[in-house]
Amino acid sequence: MDANMFVVPQTRGTVLCCKCGISMAPNPANMCVTCLRSEVDITEGLRKHVTIMHCPECSSYLQPPKTWIKAQLESKELLTFCVKRLETDLKKVRLVNAEFIWTEPHSKRIKVKLKVQKEVLNGAILEQSYVVEYVQQDHMCESCTRFQANPDQWVASVQLRQRVSHRRTFFYLEQVILKHDAAVNAIKIKQMDQGLDFFFANRSHAVKFVEFLGKVAPTKSRHDKQLVSHDPKNNSYNYKYTFSVEISPICREDLICLPPRVAASLGNLGPLVICTKVTNNITLLDPFTLRQCFLDTDQYWRHSFKSLLGSRQLVEYDVFNVEVVSPEYNLGGAKYVLADVEVARVTDYGKLFYIRTHLGHILKPGDRALGYDLYGANSNDIELDKYRGLNIPEAILIKKSYEEKRQKKRGKPRSWKLKSLDMELDESKGRAHEEKMDSEYEEFLRDLEENPELRFNLSLYRNKDYQPSEMVSVSDADDVPSVALEELLADLDLIEQEDNEDSMRE
Repeated sequence: MDANMFVVPQTRGTVLCCKCGISMAPNPANMCVTCLRSEVDITEGLRKHVTIMHCPECSSYLQPPKTWIKAQLESKELLTFCVKRLETDLKKVRLVNAEFIWTEPHSKRIKVKLKVQKEVLNGAILEQSYVVEYVQQDHMCESCTRFQANPDQWVASVQLRQRVSHRRTFFYLEQVILKHDAAVNAIKIKQMDQGLDFFFANRSHAVKFVEFLGKVAPTKSRHDKQLVSHDPKNNSYNYKYTFSVEISPICREDLICLPPRVAASLGNLGPLVICTKVTNNITLLDPFTLRQCFLDTDQYWRHSFKSLLGSRQLVEYDVFNVEVVSPEYNLGGAKYVLADVEVARVTDYGKLFYIRTHLGHILKPGDRALGYDLYGANSNDIELDKYRGLNIPEAILIKKSYEEKRQKKRGKPRSWKLKSLDMELDESKGRAHEEKMDSEYEEFLRDLEENPELRFNLSLYRNKDYQPSEMVSVSDADDVPSVALEELLADLDLIEQEDNEDSMRE
């Protein structure tokens, strides 16, 4: 259109309201909004008060006839539940919006403001808001009623076991379970020898938990059931289900001698390899060639081999000389450099070892390293005997040691802490067992500090006992590894909120 053309301005016509006579925009009813609302109430016949059943033990609500839905106050799940309770009423009108109105948490009242539309006189559409009040009546759900009558009454149990001499794997699994709330449906958790027992009030919860374990660790499981009672009149049976889950005995930092068939299937890897990571796959590294391979759960349990040496058999070495022989390689986010090093056991300087290691990027003369002493080890491994003429190194280094530098910080609290599962501890083993558990837990905390990849899927919380005046800035590489404060910031608000809730309970 030409910019110089004359455009006739359009004006919108108005009419007078047939009731009050004010000027207004025309509509099918020829009435203003005020008069239309005085004539017609579209919320008439809609319920303004509703009674809902609430379980105070597990914070769930009854969706008739007998479905219990867990929902927190002012959550999307609770709003959806409240609107569905008015499903028959909302067939008469069109729902536009729904939102909560704040009420005192202890008032046992939930108020929801609804905005609805409906076609009224001569096709005019009227929009109106109204408030529905939900009154909570406490009524325990079936599972909570059963648990209150007999706390030990469970329907399904998961027996989690690992056939090793330490519990480092369970310390890590405990944090992964807490991170994902995987055991939120467990009615009881009990510490057992070489594992944990989880008890559930529902078989489906146990099955879901077993599936979760299979996604975070190389496991194999089997299940069984026992008949508890039988009613021949209505042909009903009550069973107790037991799931036995076994975790692979291969742990991180273990030295492994691969069986010939496994080594051949992995492209003649090794046969002496180091386990660098364990998830639902096992990551293996050849420390002499920097080749990395992965074993999935099915591949491992098909051959089911064990470690040659474990983390409890690590020996401390002094490093005297380092000669780098390869560039830096990045394997799965981890950096490695091949180097020839000259080392000696801290307890015996009479024998020097000239070995090759994959830790050339972090070791330098004067450092200490932890490794496996194959020179003085008495190994009776069946798989190792199958390799005739194998040149076994005198030592294999696993990681850099910071024990000497940690002595200076011994007794000082960390700036972070971990949560723990609410479980029944096994106190029948005595004080020696308790000291062993504390020592293994301290080793687990040190592993978290030294390995950022290990704490990637865990939640670390700020330690309130840590004084800011004691904070030490990690500026050079000689300092002991620690967790940066930035990794804890995401959980600061959560901790403060929990503290406020605890103070309110007190």
